[in-house]
Amino acid sequence: MSLVFGAICPHPPIIIPSIGQENLKEVQKTIKALLELEKKLIQAQPETILVISPHGPIEPNSFNILGEESLSGSFYQFGDWKTEMYFRNDLDLANRIKEEANKNNLPVKIIPSNELDHGMMVPLFYLTSGKLDNLPIVGMGFSFLPLETHFSLGRIIQQAIKKSQKKVAIVASGDLSHRLSPDAPAGYSKMGKIFDRQLINLIKEKNVTGLLKMDHRLIEEAGECGLRSIVMLLGALEGLEWQPEILSYEGPFGVGYLVAHFKIKKL
Repeated sequence: MSLVFGAICPHPPIIIPSIGQENLKEVQKTIKALLELEKKLIQAQPETILVISPHGPIEPNSFNILGEESLSGSFYQFGDWKTEMYFRNDLDLANRIKEEANKNNLPVKIIPSNELDHGMMVPLFYLTSGKLDNLPIVGMGFSFLPLETHFSLGRIIQQAIKKSQKKVAIVASGDLSHRLSPDAPAGYSKMGKIFDRQLINLIKEKNVTGLLKMDHRLIEEAGECGLRSIVMLLGALEGLEWQPEILSYEGPFGVGYLVAHFKIKKL
């Protein structure tokens, strides 16, 4: 049917209450924005959520989609031994994306994996904890092919969604710069804040061309992990009437956390 919802979500495990604990007070803007985003997702009434993750099944020259009927994951590696998540896989949509992409000479594979990574799980923890807990999902990783290729695949994803009989939401999972402060995971670079500010401004301005032409040295120096997910989402929005809404941005631990909603006009 159609793409009914788009969003950018960060994925720091520290915003999961059982993991963050006393640190949650440092990320209240992000948590509040994700709870607001959940309300918007419920209003959009999707039937499937496609999540694009930087920590998914990534290969340099291929886009991979999880291929098992049931998908699951946990936060064991972050010290949370209780939180586990389970979803049905929308294999119909997954196969449609693969077929449309392959027809257009884009390398998309469906792989024999059921493992949800934290880039998928953290956004889904907040977006599907209530009324949407029974929705099927599609879990997908990006590649290291050019940004233009990611944008092209986003356009193909839109076509696959149109050919399906479903209303679909796309969540672009990703953090911005990992180099905002001296105690940041990747060390400090003054380019971190410049990258984050530039990216957010380009989104506000709906300047997709400018975003695709961002300086590669700036991207590299910023140490980001979400740009390719965002570009795929923007490709999926190509030709639709959409309006960006920045719900929050903060970087309390040296990493930029952006929550953004893309309101799509119903056709």
